[in-house]
Amino acid sequence: MEHQPFTVAEKRPIRPEMTVSRPAKLGSSTGVSWFSLGAGTSITAESYDSPVLYLGAEGSAVFLLGREAKPVPLGAGEVLFVPPGTLCGVQSGEGAIYTEIIPEKELIMNNIVKSGEAFALKDLISYEEGSIANLDVAHTDNMKFVLMAFDEGTGLTPHRAPGNAILTALEGKAIIGYEGKDYELNAGESFRFDKNGLHSVTAQGRFKMSLLLVLE
Repeated sequence: MEHQPFTVAEKRPIRPEMTVSRPAKLGSSTGVSWFSLGAGTSITAESYDSPVLYLGAEGSAVFLLGREAKPVPLGAGEVLFVPPGTLCGVQSGEGAIYTEIIPEKELIMNNIVKSGEAFALKDLISYEEGSIANLDVAHTDNMKFVLMAFDEGTGLTPHRAPGNAILTALEGKAIIGYEGKDYELNAGESFRFDKNGLHSVTAQGRFKMSLLLVLE
């Protein structure tokens, strides 16, 4: 697999009058899919026995939650947690692209993320002087979704992760080292690491990112 910075819109571009999904293929234990909705399209309400996380990537969509169809807008860079057994439909007037994460096991959420509300990911974590801050948003036994904030001059030295992962820049930019090559990553772009792939992160000024790690 080619390793280059990418956007979710490049992986699952919007098609007029269509809703389309594509698996991210991070692993079999956690369902991770990229969705695109054409302008004026919708997905009929359904529910899952598992909790679901939605991550906005581009455009905007309105998620309709519960039997009362409570409208919850989701925009780029935002996260929405939907509890198991909750009816959930989606509609978009302008078109939207988002990631859907469905874990097989019980999802443990950070208390700062309330169900049925959308939050801007970059606003959930703060910079700490001269430090790298971490915030565990959600996890299971075999999946972690975390946020990291790098103060200027900080970074992660080369290391290997125990699973496939996708890093997404939320604010600022960084240099991503992967298997001996360097790549510039800007806000809105993502990068995939394979299990045990040697990688590093060097902030270029202040930098915030999310990391979705599937352990198998």
